[in-house]
Amino acid sequence: MRRALIIVDVQKDFCEGGSVPVKGGADRAAAIADLVLRAEEECDFVVATRDHHIDPGAHFSENPDFQESFPVHCVVGSEGGEFHPALAPAIDSGRVDEVFFKGAHSASKSGFEGSAQDGTTLSAWLKARDITDLDVVGIATDHCVKATALDGVRAGFAVRVLLDYTAGVAADTTRTALDELRRAGVALSGEPVVVA
Repeated sequence: MRRALIIVDVQKDFCEGGSVPVKGGADRAAAIADLVLRAEEECDFVVATRDHHIDPGAHFSENPDFQESFPVHCVVGSEGGEFHPALAPAIDSGRVDEVFFKGAHSASKSGFEGSAQDGTTLSAWLKARDITDLDVVGIATDHCVKATALDGVRAGFAVRVLLDYTAGVAADTTRTALDELRRAGVALSGEPVVVA
């Protein structure tokens, strides 16, 4: 068994003060940084995903529904698209082996829709390293974490979501997401963080 940790979209725009903030996002960023620094014995690789929008079409809206459309966020070159500063200890440690950018011209909620700077997809990168098991953490439990975990199962990986290291947008959508993940065979560890 070879395991990878996937950090999903821990970016400034998705934390307090950002354009699409998830309450508790900054705390989760710090917790994930600690996890990465302790994870050397528990996982073989650590990767991260980033929303990286240029023109994602209807995904950006002045009247968002917060399901498929959202306010402008994580635009390429913007401060909001950068990793949250609380994640910096993990990034600076050199423990993050690759970053996958997603959504230049689409919504792309799943990290499996992203690619590294050289064009390698997340799935291809993981399979080239004989990864069998994935731990997924990040923001938001009920959106991009869910989509990444579900696509991980579809790609043939054994997937676990570490809920203590995720932040959900709302209690009802997080409950629905967790039910969907369970039905798909995703293992859930810990308790979801949803700050009302």
